[in-house]
Amino acid sequence: MARGQLRIYLGAAPGVGKTFAMLEEAQRRAGRGTDLVIGFVETHGRPHTADMLDDLEIMPRKEMSYRGARFTEMDVDAILNRNPQVAVVDELAHTNVPGSRNEKRWQDIQELLEAGITVLSTVNIQHLESLNDVVEQITGVVQRETVPDSVVRGADQVELVDMTPEALRRRMVHGNVYPPEKVDAALGNYFRVGNLTALRELALLWLADKVDEQLDRYREEHGIGATWEARERVVVALTGGREGATLIRRAARIAARSKGADLLAVHVARSDGLVDADPTLLGRQRLLVESLGGTYHQVVGADVSRALLDFARGVNATQLVLGGSRRGRIAQLFSAGVGVTTTAQSGPIDVHLVTHEEIGRGRRRWRAGGAALSRSRRIAGFLVALIWLPALTAILVPFTDNLSLASDMMLFLLGVVVVALVGGRWPAITSAVVGFLLLNYFFTPPLHKFTVNETENLLALAVFVVVAVAVSAVVDTAATRTREAAGASADAQTLATVAGSVLRGARPLEALLRQLREMFGLESVTLLERAPGAVDVPDRRRDPAAWRVAAVDGTPPSHSPAEGTGDVPIGDDLALVLRGTTLEASDRRILEAFAAQAAIALRQERLTEQAAEALPLAEADRMRTALLAAVSHDLRTPLASAKAAVTSLRSDEVEFSPDDRDELLATADESLDKLSRLVANLLDMSRLQAGALGVVPASLGLEEAVPRALDELGNVARPVVLRMPDDLPLVRADPGLLERILVNVIGNAIRFSPDGKPPKITGSEHAGQVALRVIDHGPGIPTEARDRVFQPFQRLGDHTNHEGVGLGLALSRGLAEAMGGSLVPETTPGGGLTMVLTLPSDEVGVEPTETRATELADQAIRERLRRWPRDSQLTSRLGSASPPDLPADEPARLDVGPVPEPVHPSRLPKPDPSEPEPGQSESDEDDTR
Repeated sequence: MARGQLRIYLGAAPGVGKTFAMLEEAQRRAGRGTDLVIGFVETHGRPHTADMLDDLEIMPRKEMSYRGARFTEMDVDAILNRNPQVAVVDELAHTNVPGSRNEKRWQDIQELLEAGITVLSTVNIQHLESLNDVVEQITGVVQRETVPDSVVRGADQVELVDMTPEALRRRMVHGNVYPPEKVDAALGNYFRVGNLTALRELALLWLADKVDEQLDRYREEHGIGATWEARERVVVALTGGREGATLIRRAARIAARSKGADLLAVHVARSDGLVDADPTLLGRQRLLVESLGGTYHQVVGADVSRALLDFARGVNATQLVLGGSRRGRIAQLFSAGVGVTTTAQSGPIDVHLVTHEEIGRGRRRWRAGGAALSRSRRIAGFLVALIWLPALTAILVPFTDNLSLASDMMLFLLGVVVVALVGGRWPAITSAVVGFLLLNYFFTPPLHKFTVNETENLLALAVFVVVAVAVSAVVDTAATRTREAAGASADAQTLATVAGSVLRGARPLEALLRQLREMFGLESVTLLERAPGAVDVPDRRRDPAAWRVAAVDGTPPSHSPAEGTGDVPIGDDLALVLRGTTLEASDRRILEAFAAQAAIALRQERLTEQAAEALPLAEADRMRTALLAAVSHDLRTPLASAKAAVTSLRSDEVEFSPDDRDELLATADESLDKLSRLVANLLDMSRLQAGALGVVPASLGLEEAVPRALDELGNVARPVVLRMPDDLPLVRADPGLLERILVNVIGNAIRFSPDGKPPKITGSEHAGQVALRVIDHGPGIPTEARDRVFQPFQRLGDHTNHEGVGLGLALSRGLAEAMGGSLVPETTPGGGLTMVLTLPSDEVGVEPTETRATELADQAIRERLRRWPRDSQLTSRLGSASPPDLPADEPARLDVGPVPEPVHPSRLPKPDPSEPEPGQSESDEDDTR
């Protein structure tokens, strides 16, 4: 029986329409006469989704009992017995009730597929196992229901159901995803614009990878080796020479001409694993490639052209960048070279041959070190040759009549091999020559003469010399390659260790110097910098006055390059000086790598120090400029009004009536109050910045603090809607500071809310934090103002507001943070701004039977009603009962007074998308928590 096909509808978040799209496909197939059943579909109470189930056969669910509760799950056996052509099964990552046929629903689907049934299913990107930790980092929610990536990647078809974050949030506001009581919490937590944008990007990238896999698999199955230019991919070939940086930059410019093009750098290493390129240059070129947004690759191959083209075709490259040949003209006569050969065999891949300064200079092969064997081993080889060959001659001379010349030559050849193993090439060649002479003199007729009578014996002696030299060369080459491989491995490990220490260290320059000193057992390592004005010093290398110590590790430091046992110049202005053990020439490459990194680390530290020094100056200058502007306008205006009123009252030229006198006194009093508020804000902001603001936290309820703030605001024509849950816990905050925050935030919302759309105040609690949301439908927030609105003395453009020094929001956020909370803005769906004040909860003192919030709310409402005019209307949802004399079904309205120091609330920044939000469940229905 043929296996059924699996089609998955992939979404970035709940509510994008996966189930709806799946049911649309089910309706189309059923309309074409396909035998189709609904195995399991969860509508979550969405009417449009439920309407799509009309006219479709729905399989009955299997009822199960678990821990005294009843649940329903998909009946796999019933579907298998029914044996339809297509089964629709929602929520691929669902975990079945314990005791079910399988632990996971995707395992149920596998059974249906094995039975030859085609399955339509859905899954969200956050449920993929490989992305579980990424989603947790973005949203702050651990997804307990996951599905292996292999299940989704193995699907025959994966269709992305996409929707922009703004469109999804509008759909939620219209009630198409969640019930109205869950919308506010969902929009403020999991369904923030930043979260949805990040999840959408994850879904798009994951699907793009799957599409690439499908394309590669198709090309492989159909034997397609030609390049398909689905996307521009530029490959640059690196040899490890100095021209690599030029090639990389040229390839990056080629890739930049095509939007979305990939840049790949590749180095073809020798198939024997040995290094014939300078690893230091390759390391620098790798960093350059990555800094330009490309990737670095290394492949192994004996034929460079073939290996290069195999890699280019494997990544579906469209363009290949090569450097001009470095070989001389004579060498090019005998071989076409890599560039010409690659161009001839490239096929549809465009090849760019780039000129550079190294053309025609010959290929400089890099060597890991000096001689293959140490000096002591070479001396030992010579000693063995001088002792072994005469001793062997003395042993064989008495047996000249019994042994043939061939036997004597084999024994001498054995001696040459032993010498080659001990001392390498030159001792072995020396022993071969000496052995040739001894064989000729003592064992080849005529004896005791350096002549040979027979041509056969002469040929045998010549073969002996050739074999001995060849064996010695092979032994020496093997030793050389062994040493190069060991050196390359040690260098790679060293550089990896250095990179790790630099990345982990708070001060990378000190970490570099310390690592270098410890690695080679040096007394000290000093980084010297050219002193100012030392350009014309005659002997700069030896004159300490020409240098100054930039950094040092160990003692004593070196004050000039000549004082050390070794130094590495870094350009014209820096030098790395070593004191202690004299290092070998083979260690020069590692020292150069250390020196280059030290120069970069020094520059980074200098830039960091300069930035740190400039930041307070820039901030102070900005504050001073803003303060002068505020004093020149905002402080002068009320002062001038008060001065004019007092001057008029003191004047003898005008006789004021009692009403006029009272009006002038009221003007002076109002102006002085405004001036007092401005000065108080300035003082509080200065205390906040100095860390000297006194905070006295106490346990209090927001339902108690909000009425006080509204009472402080006074009376205005716009109402306020209050929606506070009954079980909202107490918060830990300073009552006075909290009231100042609420006055600023609520006052802004009232002032900039349009007629007919009053601001709304709601509360919620999660994970020990209580969030108070002040929601308005004002003009919105411009993108360019998000970072500036919480800065002191920032009063953004607004035609209706010209008062205040721009401290209200900056002070409010500072006060919230001083109490351990936060004040962040969010965009209100449909336009406007939502300010979210978050404070730590304090559960101590909450009565378990009847919440203290209800009592405080009713008490506050009755107190307010006694003081307000009878025509003021207020309906509170803080308690279960309505206040006296107010109908329960009347809209929640609260008339409040004029707002001091208005600050446009629509100019608030959006929250950081990477900031985690508290909990949310895996199912579509519970993503509001």
